[in-house]
Parts: sequence; structure tokens; C-alpha cells
Amino acid sequence: MRASGRMLVAAFVVGSLIVGLVAGRLSGGLGGGGSLATIADARGMTVAEAEGALKAFTPPGKYDEYTMVSSGGQSGNLYLIGVPSMRLLKTIPVFTPESWSGYGQGADWSETILAEGSSDKQARELKWGDTHHPGLSETNGEYDGRFVYINDRANGRIGMVDLRDFKTKQIVDLPNMQTSHGGVFVTPNTDYVHISSMSPVPQTPDGYAPLDQYKESYRGISSWLSIDQGTGRIDVARSFQIELPPYTQDLADAGKLASDGFAFIGSYNTEMAIGGVSEGGEPIEKGASARDFDYLHIIDWKKAAEVAAAGKTELRNGIRVITLQTAIDEGLLYLAPEPRSPHGADVSPDGNYIVVGGKLDPNVTIYDIELIKKAIADKDFDGNDEFGVPVLKFASVMAGQVEVGLGPLHTQFDGKGNGFVSLFLDSAVSKFSLGPKAGVKAGEEFKLLDNVKVNYNIGHLATTEGDTVAADGRYLVALNKWSIDRFPVIGTLKPQNFQLVDLQGDQMRVLADMPVGFGEPHYVQIIKTSRLTSAIDVYAPGTDPLTMAASAVATEAGKERVERDGDTVHVYMTAMRSHFTPDILRVKRGDHVVMHVTNIEQTADATHGFAIPAYNLQASLDPGEVVTLEFEADKAGSFAFYCTEFCSALHLEMQGWLLVEP
Repeated sequence: MRASGRMLVAAFVVGSLIVGLVAGRLSGGLGGGGSLATIADARGMTVAEAEGALKAFTPPGKYDEYTMVSSGGQSGNLYLIGVPSMRLLKTIPVFTPESWSGYGQGADWSETILAEGSSDKQARELKWGDTHHPGLSETNGEYDGRFVYINDRANGRIGMVDLRDFKTKQIVDLPNMQTSHGGVFVTPNTDYVHISSMSPVPQTPDGYAPLDQYKESYRGISSWLSIDQGTGRIDVARSFQIELPPYTQDLADAGKLASDGFAFIGSYNTEMAIGGVSEGGEPIEKGASARDFDYLHIIDWKKAAEVAAAGKTELRNGIRVITLQTAIDEGLLYLAPEPRSPHGADVSPDGNYIVVGGKLDPNVTIYDIELIKKAIADKDFDGNDEFGVPVLKFASVMAGQVEVGLGPLHTQFDGKGNGFVSLFLDSAVSKFSLGPKAGVKAGEEFKLLDNVKVNYNIGHLATTEGDTVAADGRYLVALNKWSIDRFPVIGTLKPQNFQLVDLQGDQMRVLADMPVGFGEPHYVQIIKTSRLTSAIDVYAPGTDPLTMAASAVATEAGKERVERDGDTVHVYMTAMRSHFTPDILRVKRGDHVVMHVTNIEQTADATHGFAIPAYNLQASLDPGEVVTLEFEADKAGSFAFYCTEFCSALHLEMQGWLLVEP
């Protein structure tokens, strides 16, 4: 077996690599096929593994073709990962303080964002989040590389990251809702970002109602958040919400092209089970799985925006709300039966098809937007739900079903008429064809085409640009919840496992594993790196990162100073390689100290840090950035502050003294 494997590897290397080298790359000093074959054989690699390694490999100094924006689960952060290399590129803190960037560790702009993102509806100030579903901004249905939005599944919040500097600039704590699972998507031109509730909550003044009033008092919420196109910030005053029945709303997606103007939200627990297993009731999972069907929510959001603009709303906790009855009366909300316990509700790149996976059904169910529009126009209803929302006839709106395997969850697309669905119970991905409106030939529509095993218990998956009209079908990333036996035993809390899958051949192939040790990612989006054209290398001198404009407290070299106003001391400091100016600060115990620190470097990557022992302060200053740190000098002593970022050969000498006199 060993000799046979060696021959196969050698044959592969000679056949696939050396021909290319002989054609013009021998001068690179890369050696011969024999050495490559020896390396592969010494690693115990099969031909398929060696080929996969080469396909995923991005050489030093080269860029990945794609950048994956990944949620970070309980870490409260976002992460950037190169594709196909699967290299971790950057951590972007959103809901959680983070030391390297100094986010939430004393810098004024990040402290402001975290404080504003924790409203009175919360029991206390929030310092963590559970990031789930990122949504990249779009223009004409394609990623435009300007902003990304991310939900906090735990607390009903949404954060905005500016992709000019890849920093969080806003957190909005949304009223009238708490938990949010899969509602983050943008409309095709980022007019609105949508986030929907998961668990319904009482729409009462104090937010409380007993569970025996569940049907009467509890409601779901669909939030439509208006976006300032210049800054990416959410304008709550121009936003609106739509009240929904007290089902558990789940994953959602925006229509595009053929379905532009509509949105789709899957739901489960239309049984409205509330649990109570310790009080003689049944577990929620049992009660929530009793019916054969749940409901796909279909929202005409463009009509809803007109209804809101016409004033047919009520102001509830600072935001306009379209009540459930108004949504019914105005024809904004419809339901369609979907297999029970569904998860995904995903729109194909052409907008013609909406694909739903029911966790307790082996099929994906595919709806046709034209059939939906016709059924609405013809009032082809199968009655109403118990709240009066019209229910479209299943047979009238369903275009087809494909048996794909056990536990289908979430579907992505390749722009070539195919869908790819994650199978949680099978630990696999199935590929299937869509219908004729996606360019599929007659007789080939709605068929299972391929299946590949992944390891293990896949949740979501993402294809390259697969949420847009420009899905290109190059790669797929499987987000696996378990990684048993894939990596060495490194404790009881195992990493998650991202797997890179090649979509460019006749069959899907797993190319690489990536252990994920920073939390439980739930969803990712994959954008072409070339689309990130708004990113900047260096701030303009004296920039406030929150406003991206010149700071009023920026300090130029030679104008550093310390100003006292009673018990308040203002310090105007500069940082450059390899010193702070001033580097000795004298204050008295009890003084209120306000430090305005400007990194006056203009060289890319010349980042400095600033930290004071015992005062719980840490700031990171990128070139050109201004940061303000404000604190009470309540501990006497001599404190050696220093630069936390290794910035030069004399980095260790970049320090100074805070002298707090008793």
C-alpha cells in the first residue's frame, strides 16, 4: 500500500506540477517533482489530499481571492478569514471589549459605542454579545464593500462596521424585541437592514405579561432599519417595525431581481408552545413539533415603507410600529405553509426561487415568486391563521421539492442553477438543481446532483458571493458544530470546524479544515477581496475614527501641552516612534484627567498603543488616529505608562511616567 501510494503521489506531482514548471517556472528554483513527491509521501498524503492542499494554498505575499466575514458567536466579535487559504486575518470587536484594539478599554469612541448600545430595556450595561448573521452592504444586489451589519442574538441589538477602517461605529439596541436569530439582511441597495425577533415578547408598557396571555400579549417583530448611505449608520427615526404573530421567527432573506421588494422569514413553533416541563407541562421542543407545517412569512416591504410614510403606525418606545392588524389590512403580510421546524429561507440569485429546509423533513421545498404573486393577486388562500393573516395554498406556491437527506437547514447558490444545502443529521452537503427560471434544462429541474460528507454536524454554509445576484460558485465553506477526532485533544471545549469545499469540478470535494477556537460562528458571507475598494491604509492626520473626520482635539507635533482647569487636567499628547510627548505627567490625587493622544505617524502599520498600569486603560492608535482617555486619578503613585504595540527597535524605550501625588 505504501509503495502504491508513493507511486500515485509521484504520478500526480509529475503530471500536474512539473509540466507547468517546465513550461517556464524552472528558474524559480523550486526543485523537481521527486522532491515534491517525497514531501507528500513523508506527510502521508494521498493524491486527493495533495491536490487539495495546492488548491487551498495561498503563497506568502499573495492575497486571497475572497474574504470571509464570519460571526464569532459568544465572543461577540466578527472575524475576517481569507479564502481559499482559510487564514485568520483580523478580529473586529463589536459587542465585547477587546484588548488588542483597545476597544472598550478606555478609548472614548469605543466606550461611547458600547454605552449607546445598552439601552434602558436591558437589566444592566451589556459587555458581551452573541454574533450570528453578518449582512454585507449591497448595490444593485451585489456586495459593494462599504459596511457590514451583525446581530446580537442574545439581546436584540445590531452593530454596524465601517469597512473603510473595519471598525465598529454603531450599536443599536432595538426597542420592542429581545432575541434575534437570523434576521440580518440588507435590501438590494442597502436602503434598509432587516433584523427580526426570535422569541416573541409582550408588547406591554413594562414588557411583562404572564405566559397564559401568550397569544394575546406576545408578538414577534420585523425591524426595517433605514441606512444613511454616506456613513452606514442606522437612523431609528426613519425606521419602522412590523408586528408579527407570536411564532418563533427564524432565518430570513431579502428578495432580489424577480422578487425585489419582498422579504421572507421562516418560522417554527406555530403551535406557540411555552414549555413548563417542571410545572407539569411538556418540553418546548415537543410542543413546537406537533404540526406538519409551520409558516413562511412573506412581507411586501416596499408597500410597508409606504404605509409607514403615510403615518399608519403607532409610536412605540421611540420607533414607528405597523401593528399586526394594519399589516393584514394593508396587504403587507402573508403566510405560506412550510415543512415543520424549518431553518433556512434563502432566495436564489435570480430572485425566482425561495428555498426552505425543514429540519424534520428530508426535502428542501422550493417556492416560486411568480406563483406567490399570483396567489396573492387571486386571493388563493387556504383560510387565515388564528390572528387573521392570510395563508396561501401550499400547492399554489410550491414549485418543487427535492429529497436531499436528513436535517436540511440552510441553502446557498452558485449562480449556475444549483443550490447547496447543509444536512445537520447527515453531516453532509447536498447539491441540487433549481427550476427552469434559473436556466435548468427541462427534465433536469429539482433533482439531487451530488453529496459530500463534512465533519461534523454542519449548521450553516456559504458559497462565494452566494447571497447576491453575482454568486459565482467557486468555493463553499461548511460551518461544522463538532470537530471530534479532527484535531488533537486540547481540552474539553473543542474547536468548531470550518471546511473548505471545492465546487469547480464535477463533484464537490473537501479541500481543507480550519479549527475555529474563538467561539461558535453561525453564519458567514464571502466577498471578493477586490470589492473592498473603500478600505484605507492610513487615517488622514488627526482623524476621529468614530466620525472619520478631523478631531477637534488632534495634536500636532510641537503643540503638545498640559492644561489645568481646576481639578481637571487636559493632556494633549503625540505618539511617534519611539516616544510620547509629553512623557512625564504630573497630577494630584483626585484630579480628573482627560488625555487626547494623537498618533502622528503616516506610515502604514505604524500603530502605537498606550497603557497605564493599575488604571485599567488601554488604547490602540493607528497612524493618524486620535483617541481620548478619561479617568479619575484616584490612586496615588508613580506609574510607568508604555506603548503596547511593538513599533520599532526602540519600542521598549517608548514609555513615560504618570505621577499622581498623594
